Amino acid sequence: MDDEAASVYAVYESFDSEALHPRWQPWTIGTGVLEHEDHTLRCVLHPAADHARAYSDAQITDYKGLSRRHYPWTPPLRLTARAWASHPINELKGTAGFGFWNEPFVPVGSDLPRLPRAVWFFFGSPPNNMALAQAVPGYGWKAATLDTSRWQFLTLAPFAPIGFLLMRLPALYRRLWPVGQRAIGASEALLPVDLIEPHEYTLEWFTDRVLFYVDGGLIHKTPTAPRGPLGFIAWLDNQYAVVTPQGRFRFGLIPVDQRQYLALDTIEIRRL
Repeated sequence: MDDEAASVYAVYESFDSEALHPRWQPWTIGTGVLEHEDHTLRCVLHPAADHARAYSDAQITDYKGLSRRHYPWTPPLRLTARAWASHPINELKGTAGFGFWNEPFVPVGSDLPRLPRAVWFFFGSPPNNMALAQAVPGYGWKAATLDTSRWQFLTLAPFAPIGFLLMRLPALYRRLWPVGQRAIGASEALLPVDLIEPHEYTLEWFTDRVLFYVDGGLIHKTPTAPRGPLGFIAWLDNQYAVVTPQGRFRFGLIPVDQRQYLALDTIEIRRL
């Protein structure tokens, strides 16, 4: 890419250099490793000895050492990444994806855990069941947004125990959960492609909406958008989460019985 073309991008990464660019902060644990070769970055998980259920993760981020209020990304912007995985959707284990979030559950420096916000392409294999969008399965390869810091959610939060009970009645769930879904800023769509094939994934994040594309075709438009600032992450790990409107919560680890990876060979972030 020439200098004039590169100047329109806040980030243009094609993984051409021998070493990972300093903007990407790698992190691995368990059997997770990062492989950087042939103009490609792979987030890899290897099988654990005796299929032990230990946490494994391989990821890159761009926010290490920053407080959340100084994370680098706010709308409007466009993220484009070319990505694929080692296994089809029905064989890949754990969670994977790329996009922007606020790393809500891990203290960052002096920051405390925060309510989650995210705009990303997200994969979760069973038994993942993040059933936050009505009529969309709680697992699979998705375009997704979430912002539980919205005032609408904070207003409803004290009534959550009652809401969980009401959501267990199918008729009330169908009628009332759209209110809860809007309150948490959850909007999702299953992606019409399998992860095993390389595709170009794009999201355009505005202050009031997010547009998701695959290979240039619009596949999802959200009615709201999470607030910034957020940080970039690309990862593959072996955990699962169950979070449902009916109040079912469970977290755990999935054994990985063969080498698997998420690969990226281009990441572009452009301010709009």
